[in-house]
Amino acid sequence: MSTVKIKKGDTVKVIAGKDKDKEGKVISVDRKKSKVLVEGINKITKHEKPSAANQNGGIVQKEAPIDISNVMYVHKGKPTRIGFKMENGKKVRFAKSTGDIVD
Repeated sequence: MSTVKIKKGDTVKVIAGKDKDKEGKVISVDRKKSKVLVEGINKITKHEKPSAANQNGGIVQKEAPIDISNVMYVHKGKPTRIGFKMENGKKVRFAKSTGDIVD
């Protein structure tokens, strides 16, 4: 199992699928299934029953998970691959295109 290089809060660009070339912010990451939930990407229509949270129920639009291999991290407006390196004894992520430290 490879390391997950995308984290919650990252801006990513979709590189495959029906939402190709769209960008959004990562809402959540499922490491076991290697899926990410991206804001405004891979919208599905869901029929919901009335509940305490949604009194009327009905048809709602929500994001569905997308495979992590279909998204790329966006650094300075361009999609780039992410790598890891040791910096002052700490493991940090860096953008492979520029060499800049991401976080």
